[in-house]
Amino acid sequence: MRELLISTTNQGKLREIKHLLKEFPLKITSLKDYPGLPDVAEDGKTFRANAVKKAVTIGRQTGKLVMGEDSGLEVRTLGNQPGIYSARFAGGKDKNAADHKNNAKLLRLLRDVPETARQARYRCLAALAEGEEVVGVAEGRCGGIIARRETGSNGFGYDPLFYLPRYHRTFGELDPEIKARISHRARALKKMKQLLAEYLAVSIG
Repeated sequence: MRELLISTTNQGKLREIKHLLKEFPLKITSLKDYPGLPDVAEDGKTFRANAVKKAVTIGRQTGKLVMGEDSGLEVRTLGNQPGIYSARFAGGKDKNAADHKNNAKLLRLLRDVPETARQARYRCLAALAEGEEVVGVAEGRCGGIIARRETGSNGFGYDPLFYLPRYHRTFGELDPEIKARISHRARALKKMKQLLAEYLAVSIG
């Protein structure tokens, strides 16, 4: 069975990716399985640049088939912040507290912003590389609005604040099976699945 190494230590992302790629005959691993590999600095200017860097850097070091992914939240009234800084929006190094701090900062910045101006979107860029060769890049987006308080315990990151009017729920409240169909990551991975199928010469349902 071929291995696909996901260039991340984020277990929430890894769970979603494993679920979305479950049709493939792949052993899916992450950087947690290779503790000797260094973290890749997300110093690109775009989601795409970061995704490609994650895939190529780890691919170069391991020679494996690697997927790098970068995603985040863009809030229109904040000039598309936090964007590529989504995971470290509030600063600090305590990863366990990062989600709460990031959400609190976002709510503070939007405290006086009316519902009609709280539009946001999640974006996801996924890059596939084997060694140093970039196989392809896929993008997915999902639009919503930022709620006034956190609701729901599903997902991670900004999910408890990301409200989808069509479902009358935040990502934090949404059934994971529905999120697995409509999220930015799901849409990027749907395109990535096609790239993978062609590259591996396998058929999927």
